[in-house]
Amino acid sequence: MTTTEPIRIAVVGHTNAGKTSLLRTLTRRVNFGEVSQQPGTTRHVEAVELQVSGRAAVRFLDTPGLEDAVALREHLAAFDDKDLTPPERVRRFLHGPEAHGVFEQEAKVLRALLEVDAAFLVIDAREPVLPKFRAEIELLNACARPVLPVLNFVRDAATREAAWKELLSAYGLHVVVRFDAAAPFVGAERELYRDLATLLRDRRAQLDGVAAYLEAEFAQRRRAATTRVAELLVDAAAMRRSVSAVEFAVESSRQRLIAALQKDVFDKAQRCADDLLALYGFREGDADEAPLPMVEGRWTMDFFHPEALKDASVLLGKGVAVGAAVGVVADLALHGLSLGAGAALGGAIGGAVSQGLGPLGRKLANKLRDVHELTVEDRVLFVIASWQLKLLRALEQRGHAAVDRIAAGAAASSTEAAQRPLAELVRAAQPARSHPDWESSARLRWREAPQRQDVVARVAERAAAAIEALETAA
Repeated sequence: MTTTEPIRIAVVGHTNAGKTSLLRTLTRRVNFGEVSQQPGTTRHVEAVELQVSGRAAVRFLDTPGLEDAVALREHLAAFDDKDLTPPERVRRFLHGPEAHGVFEQEAKVLRALLEVDAAFLVIDAREPVLPKFRAEIELLNACARPVLPVLNFVRDAATREAAWKELLSAYGLHVVVRFDAAAPFVGAERELYRDLATLLRDRRAQLDGVAAYLEAEFAQRRRAATTRVAELLVDAAAMRRSVSAVEFAVESSRQRLIAALQKDVFDKAQRCADDLLALYGFREGDADEAPLPMVEGRWTMDFFHPEALKDASVLLGKGVAVGAAVGVVADLALHGLSLGAGAALGGAIGGAVSQGLGPLGRKLANKLRDVHELTVEDRVLFVIASWQLKLLRALEQRGHAAVDRIAAGAAASSTEAAQRPLAELVRAAQPARSHPDWESSARLRWREAPQRQDVVARVAERAAAAIEALETAA
């Protein structure tokens, strides 16, 4: 066997311990196998590969759950020839009639284990340590293959992690991986392969390569995600809708215009969320009603809701203001939109207002042009940024085995240290306000504008900083 061949890993354990769930997470194959709360879902050995740089680096064998290890251990102990080594006893059993009868499921597991380089012993850490699990460990050890225990679901409050580690140590299994297939720790996959390298020293270089690849892949995925969020914020900041003062004075017409712009914002945010889900390998609709804003593929978070805007205003008033650009073109704030007069003058009038010439700037604009323009307020951008980054964090902490809909957990910290990066993120998007042609629906090929690309890059950098601040505050 050459070192370029994939490392073969059997994933073994008791029924319903989360073996298939672990493989979905490790391979990012949300549709691999069948995940169910019912025991014994996997009945046959199934293979799935982890691709690294277009080549199979690891070949996993998903095996059925061990169902009656206690009886099988007694069956093996009854063999007459006492000179047989444990692996020889297992092979004799596999050639006997019981391997195709009462112990058929166990035979599939042991047969796979004899053909691989190592095994992941998946343990539901919430389970009490019972005699049947001791028998399972003894059976696996009898195959003389390196075994790496994976304590699954360790995030659960009912975990018995300490008791399991004590049992595993008693059988010489001192290297143990803490994992949670439904909500893995950031970096847990890389640590798993590094721990495996201590058991497979002749494959260390390959395993180190897998770990390095996963680390680079994580960084690349996060850069793509923060860039997508930056695109959304620049897009929303550039939005501008012109309307005559006469038309705006009519209540029904005004409400229609406001609703139309709000819907455009919702749609842009929805597309961003869909892109984030796809980037992290999830399906549309994989999100919970609370606290994430997406249900069944649609947004329910009202970015223009008075309470959301109120909270954003309070945060922006706690020394984390976006800056002088907040509301500089606003004659009147309504429904989270800024109503500006003469905004065709763009940054020139905005600059005049920010320099204390607000009334003069507005009067000048009104004289030059009897037109109102609706733009999205910075506090709305603040709310959008906060929710998108919470979604991003939830996706990074979600395993592809999870069957519950995505939930982001507790609300983000409202401390200044956590919120200032969000304010800086919004501030970085301000140049887009002077470029309505940067909006994604504009006819111009805005994505090719070098200046816009530079702004998106700066916003993406601030988004990455905001993610790190949220992680620190969590």
